Amino acid sequence: MQVFVELFQKYDILGAFLVNIELTLWAALISAVLGVILVMMRISPITSLRKVAGAYVELFKNMPLTIIMVFMVLGVFAQLKVSFSDNFNTNFFWLAVVGLSLYTAAFVCESLRSGINTVPLGQAEAGRALGLNFFQSATLIILPQAFRGSVAPLGNTLIALLKNSTVAAAASVATETSSLMSEMIEFRPDVIIQIFLIFAIGYVILIIPIGVLTTFLSNKLAVRR
Repeated sequence: MQVFVELFQKYDILGAFLVNIELTLWAALISAVLGVILVMMRISPITSLRKVAGAYVELFKNMPLTIIMVFMVLGVFAQLKVSFSDNFNTNFFWLAVVGLSLYTAAFVCESLRSGINTVPLGQAEAGRALGLNFFQSATLIILPQAFRGSVAPLGNTLIALLKNSTVAAAASVATETSSLMSEMIEFRPDVIIQIFLIFAIGYVILIIPIGVLTTFLSNKLAVRR
């Protein structure tokens, strides 16, 4: 027990977890917006929009997140000179958020599309019969039910995003958990098991409530047919 107390006193472990939580929340918000736009494009009657959205989803679903993070630093920042802040730590934080958002948006889109598949086709046809255009039919009839039907997959996507936030180290975010864990192991290899347990238990504490909440909401909001 003394080892754990010593590690918490010497290293800002809670601060590192807070950085990962902030990365997750910002990326979840941005990827949710992008995911809705993508799924609207995927069900659009315009062929070119469907193809663009499909290509985006396939590209980011099959691309390793680490490559995206490295590209954000070496490509977007170093080559394209895109910067979000003069402060290096803040700049790399937002570069990581953008990388996580672009990657996760593809999975949000697929989660929502799975929810759309649970909506009977007749409801969209009824909307058109009432004179609603595609956008009105999608936002007023299809998407509200799709969200209710995709709570569980969206919850799984959020859990994956929280775990994926550790890849932010590849985007030079030096204050998050994986970077801190590497630093702790480098300077305290004699207590590597305790270090592993700290971070493993920390993520279990964060992830289990998300799983419980999404399961509850999935059962509560499920559309009864």
